[in-house]
Amino acid sequence: MFPRFSARLVREALADTPVVFVMGARQVGKTTLVKDLIDGSWEYITFDDGAQAEVARADPVGFIRNLPPKRIALDEVQRVPETLLAIKQSVDEDRTPGRFLLTGSANALLRPRVSDALVGRMEAVRLATLSECELAGREPRFLDALLRGEAPVAREVRVRDSLVRRIVAGCFPEPLLRASERRASAWYRQYVNTLIQRDLTDLPGIGHVEAMTKLLRLTAVLSGQLVNLTDLGGRLGLNRLTAGKYLALLEQLFLVERVPAWHAAEVTRLVKTPKLHAVDTGMMCAVRGINRRKLLGNPADLGSLLESFVYNELRKQALWLDEPVAFHHYRDKDKVEVDIVMESASGGCYGVEVTAAASLRQRDFTGLKRFRRVAGKRFRMGVLLYDGDHTTAFGEGLFAVPVGALWG
Repeated sequence: MFPRFSARLVREALADTPVVFVMGARQVGKTTLVKDLIDGSWEYITFDDGAQAEVARADPVGFIRNLPPKRIALDEVQRVPETLLAIKQSVDEDRTPGRFLLTGSANALLRPRVSDALVGRMEAVRLATLSECELAGREPRFLDALLRGEAPVAREVRVRDSLVRRIVAGCFPEPLLRASERRASAWYRQYVNTLIQRDLTDLPGIGHVEAMTKLLRLTAVLSGQLVNLTDLGGRLGLNRLTAGKYLALLEQLFLVERVPAWHAAEVTRLVKTPKLHAVDTGMMCAVRGINRRKLLGNPADLGSLLESFVYNELRKQALWLDEPVAFHHYRDKDKVEVDIVMESASGGCYGVEVTAAASLRQRDFTGLKRFRRVAGKRFRMGVLLYDGDHTTAFGEGLFAVPVGALWG
C-alpha cells in the first residue's frame, strides 16, 4: 500500500463540506482511498453494480431519499449523473458536513447543470496516478522549495537507468505490483482496450467511435507536442470542431491535458497554441510498444517522454500545495521555448526545462533566459532538470538541478 497525500485533502473537506467528490482516471486508486477513509458509520454503494445503477436511474430522487441514515459513499457516480441533482436537494435539507463522499472517473463537474447545482455544497479533490514521492514514501519538496525561491536539491543523482525504468513503469498502482515489465505492459494494453470498449462508448456525443479510439492511441505519440486541432482532425478524418470535442472528452476522463501557452499582453510574438500531455508515461510506452531497451537506445523518444513524466509529477505535487499554481508552456515565434511554465496565484513565474543529458552548456539555458527577459519582474526562477550530480547556478535566477530532486 502506497501513501496517498490527497487523503489529507479529503479528510479536511469532509470536516466542513456536505459533499466531497474524489475525481480521477479509472484505476488510479479512488475506491481504495475511499474504503481506507470510511468506517462503520458509512454506507458504501458502487454504481459499477448494474442493479444499483438501474434503480438510481429510474428514480434518482427516490434513490437518494431512501438511503440508510448513514454517511454515504457513492462510487463511480458518473455512471448515474442524475443522482448529483438529487444529492443537491438532499443537502439543501441537511447541510451537515461529510454527508456524501463521491468518486468518479469522468469529470461530472463539466456538465453545467451539475456544477451550478452543487456550487457551495461540494468540494472536488483530484486523485492522480501515484507520484514518485508517494512511491518513495517521501513528502514532496520540489515545488514547495521553488515557490519559496530556493533551488531544489536531490538525494538521488545520476538516475538514468532508474529514470528509464520509472518512465516505462508508469504510475498506475496495479502494474507497479506486477512481476515484470512485460506483465505491466499487458495491463496497460488491457486498460486501454477497456476504456475503448466501456468508458468511451458511455460518453455522450460520440458519433465516430473508431476515430475516438484512434485519438486515444494517438495522444500517446503526440504527448509533449503542440496540438493543432485542424491537423489533428485531418489525421482522424474529422473536422476541427469534432476533433476538439473528442479531445475534450478524453480530458473529461482524465487521460490527457491540454496545457495553454503562457502569454503576456505586452508581448506579441508569443505562440498561443496549447501543448498536449498524456497523464501517464507507462500507458504511453505500452501503446507505442516501447520498453526499457528501446528507450535507452532512442534519445529522441526518451526526451519527449521525460518531458511528460516531469510535467505529470509537477502537476501531482501542485495538487497538495496551499497556493494554487497554473501550468503553461512558453514558445515564441523564433521557436525558442520552455517546456513548463508555472505561475503562482501571486503572479510569480517559474520556468522548468527538461533534458535527459548528464552534462550541460550555457546554450541549454537559451529558453529560460528568453523567458526571464520576457516575464520581467514576474520572473522568479528558472530550472533545467538534467541527469546530473549537483544543483548549480547558471546565472541570475537560473539553476541546473538533478531530475532526482523531483522526488528526493
